[in-house]
Amino acid sequence: MKKSFLVFFFLLVGTMLQYSFKERVAMTSLPNITLEDINGQKVNVSELGKSGRVTVINFWATWCTPCKKELTNMIDMAADWKEKNIADVIAISIDDSRQKAKIKTYVDGAKWPYTVLLDQNQELKRALNFQTVPYTIIINKDGKIVDTHQGYTEGDEFELQEKVEKLAAAK
Repeated sequence: MKKSFLVFFFLLVGTMLQYSFKERVAMTSLPNITLEDINGQKVNVSELGKSGRVTVINFWATWCTPCKKELTNMIDMAADWKEKNIADVIAISIDDSRQKAKIKTYVDGAKWPYTVLLDQNQELKRALNFQTVPYTIIINKDGKIVDTHQGYTEGDEFELQEKVEKLAAAK
């Protein structure tokens, strides 16, 4: 009986690890999910990152102090990337639909130069399989997810800057 249980246990764990690994490897591009921007325009997420530039997607929420700090600290860097035509920054709020007006007010007040999308049902968050914000995804010029980062510590934006500029310079 003990042997049977151990065999079953190891088969179960092996299957779970294999599924998890396949799921992570398969997610090299963004899923086909439609979100709205803060002005109500529909945006298909799978089209993000197909501009020929590096794309940085940052998931945030109005209740998340580190999220807001990170996006505020990235303003100058993002403006420079946009001016040099090397990267786009998309900020995706995971706040629910009751917060929609609050999101727009906050973004306008913070003068964020980013495209801001709303993942009100957290469909994209679930599809990308991450737990908490801030969460950052870097997409290369070919539209492939090449890096992710969970959390924020003051100064992380400089590491992000290095990665983006290196990807932008790649042929």
